[in-house]
Amino acid sequence: MNEELGTDRTLVIIPTYNEAANIKDVIARLQISQPKVDILIVDDNSPDGTGKIADSLVNTKIFVLHRDQKAGLGPAYLAGFTWGISQNYDFFVEMDADGSHQPEELVDLLSVAQQCDLVLGTRWMPGGAVVNWPIGRRLISKFGTKYASTVLGLPYRDLTSGYRVLSRPLVKDILDSDLQTLGYGFQIEIVRLAAADKLKIVEVPITFVERVAGRSKMSGKIVLEAFWMTTWWGFQRMFNRR
Repeated sequence: MNEELGTDRTLVIIPTYNEAANIKDVIARLQISQPKVDILIVDDNSPDGTGKIADSLVNTKIFVLHRDQKAGLGPAYLAGFTWGISQNYDFFVEMDADGSHQPEELVDLLSVAQQCDLVLGTRWMPGGAVVNWPIGRRLISKFGTKYASTVLGLPYRDLTSGYRVLSRPLVKDILDSDLQTLGYGFQIEIVRLAAADKLKIVEVPITFVERVAGRSKMSGKIVLEAFWMTTWWGFQRMFNRR
């Protein structure tokens, strides 16, 4: 890790909790499709042994950050961002560990990263798709991002997407800010912060494929947290306009 800052070094951050059935495949596909990127697995002390599997993959391009307990998606990414900033990376990729984010599509996101500060991998736009989701989950996702974009005044079509590329300046802004959410609301907060700082945001279509192994971490508590925080931010926006 002796490359100098400014050589467009990219770090893919993959939070894990009980992803023993998926992590090897995701990492293998990522290394085949993007052999030049570095990978940081952030494991929240998975009881199924994901952390040990991650340790077995360590080499000059793969690193592992072990955390004591499951504390949510947001804190896991903040830990990864902090590590990446200390190691002088220029671009930071958020990617799920369950195979829902296609590593082969990362080239499309990175192709526009030089021209903006935040690239959103977007499901709900022309060229985007969701595979193997029931109609109920599709409606919840579409309603959630439409509601958030409306109350927050953000013209983006997938605010909760977890497949994205962030610039170093944006990540430094995030670490200097007091982000409040633990779950998928964290993704909305990032877009909100980038927009408030007048940073350039670009959407790129992706195909989201529902996991075939393991259990989803989505829960009613996570959905409610994102809904209530978005509503609160919407009220703040409304009052600040007056």
